[in-house]
Amino acid sequence: MSLKLTILGCHSATPRSFAHPSAQFLEINSRHFLIDCGEGTQTQLRKYKIKFSKIKHIFISHLHGDHFFGLIGLISTFGLLNRQTELHIFAPKGLKEIIILQLKLTNTWIKYPLEFHEITSDKSELIFEDKKVEVYTIPLDHRNYANGFLFKEKLKERNLNIENIKKYPEIEICDYHNLKKGKDFVSSTGKIIKNTILTKDPPLPIQYAYCSDTAYFPEIIPRIKDIDLLYHESTFLEDRVELAETTKHSTAKQAAEIAKQAEVKKLLLGHYSSRYKNENLFLDEAKPIFKNTELSFAGKVIEI
Repeated sequence: MSLKLTILGCHSATPRSFAHPSAQFLEINSRHFLIDCGEGTQTQLRKYKIKFSKIKHIFISHLHGDHFFGLIGLISTFGLLNRQTELHIFAPKGLKEIIILQLKLTNTWIKYPLEFHEITSDKSELIFEDKKVEVYTIPLDHRNYANGFLFKEKLKERNLNIENIKKYPEIEICDYHNLKKGKDFVSSTGKIIKNTILTKDPPLPIQYAYCSDTAYFPEIIPRIKDIDLLYHESTFLEDRVELAETTKHSTAKQAAEIAKQAEVKKLLLGHYSSRYKNENLFLDEAKPIFKNTELSFAGKVIEI
């Protein structure tokens, strides 16, 4: 398992007893990320038994309350739990000012480093990178400045072809490291044995894109082409397509069109308006266009 996504909340606007605003916990290639932090996120983290200590990086898509109103509470709780490790927050410019003001006026003092990484570009950019994972922004079309996020595994080492390696007694275990890195083997006589003979291609990197909130915006298609999993907002059904255009949200049909054109492997719908009492209607609208569509719900887990 290289990816595990836990939905903490997937409804729009206001929290209800049965509906929680946007928040997700992503595990990809042994890295852990919190994506958006709507009101009540820390309660959902406890409910689904996700350890607070795993959260070192938080990504906020935009500055609408249903995507970040839970953040100050989570930051405060980290302090009460005597957190020492630094916390990195990637968010649009302005969130740092909001959080610092809240901490200041409430005399809330934290002892751990709080690092803000402000996002301002209208173009896709690399905002996080380590040895295993890269994270890119996906500029969206919303009333507020908004970005989705593309989480991408880095290409893993090549797999050893042990059967072929055994044909060359001169190759020792100490050579395996270089082979995994893609290097050819040079024998004592100078003969070059191609790496492609001694190894196999690694699996393709897993990619996950989170796109909420946005109007129908085909410009994102090149950035999410052929990815494994796409979460795309579907606030409305086609019966409210004019309202979707006005508020710069998407319908389930439009989300399915994006998934189809991008040729993603799976589509996950979410950010439902509470005006709809039967969420299966979103699925009914999307599936005829893009068959491999699923609904988000709090507690849902997807593993790849």
